[in-house]
Amino acid sequence: MCRNIKTLFNFDPPATEQEIRAASIQFVRKLSGFNKPSKANEAAFNRAVDEVTATARVLMNSLITNASPRYREIEAEKARERSRLRFGLE
Repeated sequence: MCRNIKTLFNFDPPATEQEIRAASIQFVRKLSGFNKPSKANEAAFNRAVDEVTATARVLMNSLITNASPRYREIEAEKARERSRLRFGLE
């Protein structure tokens, strides 16, 4: 359920609006327990996603680091290697 909640800060290129929103949707899904809310809860669910997205964007724009930016391709390769070692995939 939370596969899109991942570190988004300090990447080159920076996280996109779509990545921030996807993480926000997963966060609200986890909190609410709904994968897809009912019609009665849809407005509250969507409002929460919008608010979490806005807050995440403010956070991302406010953070400061002296560390070198990470590169998506390199981090993805590291994740594949960890998965290969963990699950024994060849």
